[in-house]
Amino acid sequence: MVESIEVSRITGSEDEEESVAVLTEARHLENITAPNTAAHSWRLKERMKTVSVALVLCLNIPVDPPDIVKIQPCARHEAWIDPHSMPPAKAIEAIGNSLQKAYERWQPRARYKKSLDPTVEDVTKLCMSLRRNAKEERVLFHYNGHGVPKPTTNGEIWVFNKSYTQYIPLSIYELQTWMGAPSIYVYDCSNAAVIVKLFEQFAEQHEEEWRKGNSGNSSPPPPSFRQCIQLGACGAKEILPMNPDLPADVFTACLTTPINMAVRWYLLQNKGKLLHGLSLDIVDKIPGQLSDRRTLLGELNWIFTAITDTIAWNTLPRDLFQKLFRQDLLVASLFRNFLLAQRIMRSYDCTPVSSPSLPTTHQHPMWDAWDLALEVCLGQLPGVLRSDDPYPHVHSPFFEEQLTAFQVWLDLGHQHRLPPEQLPIVLQVLLSQVHRPRALELLGSFLTLGPWAVNLVLSVGIFPYVLRLLQSTARELRPLLVFLWAKILAVDPSCKKDLVRENGYKYFLQVLSDTSMPAEHRTMAAFVLGVIVWEHPEGQRVVQGSLMPLCLEQVTDPHPPLRQWATLCLGRTWHKHPDARWAATRDNAHEKLYTLLEDPVPEVRAAAVFSLGTYVSSLTSRERNDHARSIDQTIAVTLANNVTHDGSPLVRQELVVALQYLIQMYESSFLGVARQYFRDETPHHSNDLSPLSPQASSSSTDSITSPPPYSTSSLTRYFSRHSNKQLASPGQNLGSSPDSSFNEKVHMSPTMGGVKRAVSTHSLSSIGSSGMFSGVSSLSYHGLYCKLWQTLVTLEQDPFPAVANLAAQVIDHLRNKVRMSISKDNTEHTRVESAPGTPVNRPMFIVGESPPSHGEATPPRARSRNHINHNEEGENNFLKPLVTTEFVEWSAKTFILPRQRSGDDTPTTPSPRHTFADRSSNSRLLAESEERRSVGTHKLDDQVFVHRNPGPPAVLLFHPTEPLLTVADKTSVTIWDVEHSQRVSHWNNNNTGSSCISSLAVLNPSPPSVPPTNTYVATGCDDGTVRVWRGAFLLSTSPRESLSSDHEPPTLLTAFQPTTDVNPATRSVGLLMSWEQENGTLVIGGDSRTIRIWDIHAERCTAELPTGGDSNTVITALHSHQAGPWIVTGFSDGYIRVLDRRLPSSRCVVRQWREHTSWVINTHLLNSSQATTKIITGVDSGEVRLWDVRQASSEQVCAPSHEMTAMATHANAHLFATGSVNQVIGVHHASGSFINTIKYHEGFMGARIAPVSCLAFHPRRVLLAAGTTDSYITVYGLSRR
Repeated sequence: MVESIEVSRITGSEDEEESVAVLTEARHLENITAPNTAAHSWRLKERMKTVSVALVLCLNIPVDPPDIVKIQPCARHEAWIDPHSMPPAKAIEAIGNSLQKAYERWQPRARYKKSLDPTVEDVTKLCMSLRRNAKEERVLFHYNGHGVPKPTTNGEIWVFNKSYTQYIPLSIYELQTWMGAPSIYVYDCSNAAVIVKLFEQFAEQHEEEWRKGNSGNSSPPPPSFRQCIQLGACGAKEILPMNPDLPADVFTACLTTPINMAVRWYLLQNKGKLLHGLSLDIVDKIPGQLSDRRTLLGELNWIFTAITDTIAWNTLPRDLFQKLFRQDLLVASLFRNFLLAQRIMRSYDCTPVSSPSLPTTHQHPMWDAWDLALEVCLGQLPGVLRSDDPYPHVHSPFFEEQLTAFQVWLDLGHQHRLPPEQLPIVLQVLLSQVHRPRALELLGSFLTLGPWAVNLVLSVGIFPYVLRLLQSTARELRPLLVFLWAKILAVDPSCKKDLVRENGYKYFLQVLSDTSMPAEHRTMAAFVLGVIVWEHPEGQRVVQGSLMPLCLEQVTDPHPPLRQWATLCLGRTWHKHPDARWAATRDNAHEKLYTLLEDPVPEVRAAAVFSLGTYVSSLTSRERNDHARSIDQTIAVTLANNVTHDGSPLVRQELVVALQYLIQMYESSFLGVARQYFRDETPHHSNDLSPLSPQASSSSTDSITSPPPYSTSSLTRYFSRHSNKQLASPGQNLGSSPDSSFNEKVHMSPTMGGVKRAVSTHSLSSIGSSGMFSGVSSLSYHGLYCKLWQTLVTLEQDPFPAVANLAAQVIDHLRNKVRMSISKDNTEHTRVESAPGTPVNRPMFIVGESPPSHGEATPPRARSRNHINHNEEGENNFLKPLVTTEFVEWSAKTFILPRQRSGDDTPTTPSPRHTFADRSSNSRLLAESEERRSVGTHKLDDQVFVHRNPGPPAVLLFHPTEPLLTVADKTSVTIWDVEHSQRVSHWNNNNTGSSCISSLAVLNPSPPSVPPTNTYVATGCDDGTVRVWRGAFLLSTSPRESLSSDHEPPTLLTAFQPTTDVNPATRSVGLLMSWEQENGTLVIGGDSRTIRIWDIHAERCTAELPTGGDSNTVITALHSHQAGPWIVTGFSDGYIRVLDRRLPSSRCVVRQWREHTSWVINTHLLNSSQATTKIITGVDSGEVRLWDVRQASSEQVCAPSHEMTAMATHANAHLFATGSVNQVIGVHHASGSFINTIKYHEGFMGARIAPVSCLAFHPRRVLLAAGTTDSYITVYGLSRR
């Protein structure tokens, strides 16, 4: 029974550990870079319009051309007019009018000119007149040559003489000259392909002649005749169909009246098969209008448009599709109908041609869908004709079926498949109110597949439709449209101009203000509005007044992404927009953002820092007054105090970017601080600031632009003493005159060239006092500059490289400025010395004003009492950033990247690690339980692993579930596989200075059956930094590969400084960590008297618990457990204190004992339940005691016998082990009984172990790891002897 209870408890604990994972968010696993959306050029370079149409009809009714022998009966109808039913003159006029009406259905606003049976002169005048009126727009030339001979092989078509007695040739070369470009030509005649081919040759000839005639002259570009479009009825040596059931101009009928022609051809092809009782006469009786989709004829036209668009989309290259089907409405209609002509005329042995050439589409599968739609419509046509209802027909299921096909494509996945062919149909469905919601929903699902899907949708031409839908008032469409627009703008931000031009931004303002909308959709609206205002002055101007109050309301929303994007939207709105900044100032927007600096979500905190940074940089020098400067400096102090040691590198990077604007604005003041700092640092470091030699320093301090004359180490001492003190609360007044009085005191000092400071130590130490910013204090301003400079120096030493690199770039910028200023100062000093009687120890500016910028002569009229740096571009220009991040662009990945596959879909491969991994979870736990139960009958001295570590071990830690041992020396970490005696990984911890690793933790331990992708190692150093490494437990498939130098080392996931109390100069135990996986909490202590509790999910400190120790004592041992509220600490004076984290900080110490009299080595809670009351502790004298939280005294387990250097406790097995400098390891039971000692290594003539430096037990198995000063690591298990 006991056994089953224990296994159940341990299994439950493991399940709980597996249920929580930290630091697995995208900000840790991805590079913070802008996504590569690669927006395609879906926008048309230029929209064109066909404004003029020339209808040239050469029919010569009733005379047939001499080279064509017509059959009887023969096709007669031209433009659906029978020319033999009326006199010839009226017939050709009627045909021309009918053809014009057919064209007007597709382009009603064009200018139409008819030329009936023309001469060469008629064609010339017509073409030149149309080109002159069209200017740069397109002109269409329609040629019907049914009454003249076929075109010649010389590239000539035929017209008439004035008396109609001769056929006169008209060269296409001449026609090109008259028509100009751009133009479109339609040839409805036999042998049309000959003209199409020769047209291109003539175009090249025109260009060649232009080049010869305009060589060396700056003339307009040559005519682009080769870009003209041509449509021909048939190929070379082909004649037009003569079937009497067809019109004579079947090609023109397909281009201008496609529905009539398609229905007629369908009836001819299916006569007597499926539809009975339908004659060709019924074609003209189909009711309705082409433009009314509710009617039968309109629905057929709608379906036909969708099908031909789909065929073209799936067969043409994207750029050609854009040119032919999206650039010009008339051209698009003609080419849709040209696809029908290909299908119909090929059935009569004619091959229509075009330039640019199109692939054959007459057998595309979508034509079957068209035939089905025709059959459904024609099947109900007789009943429709008998009905009096205006809309009696049953609507075709075509669009519903195509949406279903699109949904099937989405459901079946998209990897390694062609894009869905239904996209153009979805575009057409958006026109229908009935199917629109479903179409938008499916379209949104498609856009989630990634940027390629967005580019595909935009290139198909959906943008004008979704832009027009923003005028809709339907509430049910709001979530769908907001989602679509968020995806579109994330991939192609240029669409924001269209939203501003069409007032579409108002739609998203309504969504953002609608509290009944889900927070996710309001987040998308905030993102869309943020894109609209970013780097877009017009967008900022029109949106500003309504947007900022809305965003300020949303920054307190419970939904973190909404808080983040509302904040980013604010920052983008007032970026380089002074009017928006002043409006925000009236609403105290910056103060409302201060609360977000403590937000539990790092992305929200980073967004707040970003927005405060753009708030500071949103004014030019000329627009910045005293009030603005006061606010800017308050923001700087608030950021420095609250963000410098934020747990997220994301936030700290944004801090560097925000502070750079303050540094640039007050550059001359910061140069003074930086100059002194570099002078102090140069003698101790490499001479990277070469102008600051002793001679240069001596001369520069006598310069009129010298910085405050501190002694060599005074500024450094000031930094170290006050780097973590609070300067002022955000609401305090900063005054209006930085540096004036301070510079007065400095320059009036009689010891300008010496090392004596002009300002007293008391004054410097008062910088961190609460009254520092009360009133206009000259010293307070210098304290501000020193504080911000120290913040920048701290960030330059940040444990996370990306943060340190950004800060280093800003500091390097100032270093270069200092070099330049000192060179100029030396020149100026030489000039001043040559002038007799010049007082070198007094300032050359009026008291109460700021000193001029270093090395610059400032005329009196240009002096500024505000001491603001004016950049090189001038006062009206905004500051150019020295460093930038891509945090905001990276944040938009949420709206760009494809949706992730669920965890069930992700294949997992078993880890090739240990024999434990091959067992089931329950059998493994039973084995561990049995192993712990045998502790009383077996000694713990079986040497199962021994290996030499790369460095002397300082800290040991076992993996919580597997026999993997993490070993840390001073600067590096090694992981050993104990069972296979194999090194898993080794890496350098990237310590700064002389800091050393002092503690370890394993985060997100995974069970053996799961690859440890997200299992991390955290290292704590005695400089107060924590680094988290990823990939430390990833093993190679073979031991040889894992030991090779090519094995990829772990990567730094994150790093932060959880405490600033640890001082490496007074090093003792360093930083101590206690990790609680279940709640993601890291308890921090060591070398201080304060316990800090960090929420690793939020990456911020959630509590500071004072321990109440004396000022000369520090925490030397620390332990906590996730199952209970207790934190046990041991101190350097022997005190043991128990803290309850649930209580207020003033009452958190619930128990303390003083029975130990020396340094506490180890403290440990014996059990892992919430009712834990037993604590075991050990001190360096060798004494070990067992405590009960409920009792006031303890029980001595081990009396002092030898100096203890290390101690470890096995909470589940109730064991503890001690190590000493006497080269002995003692193993004891928690009750006090002695188990065994370890003095020698195993083997014949085994050597004595070296002095013990560290010990560690495996949490579940009975394994003891010992590290000794000779760099050996030994692991002991239960002896089976």
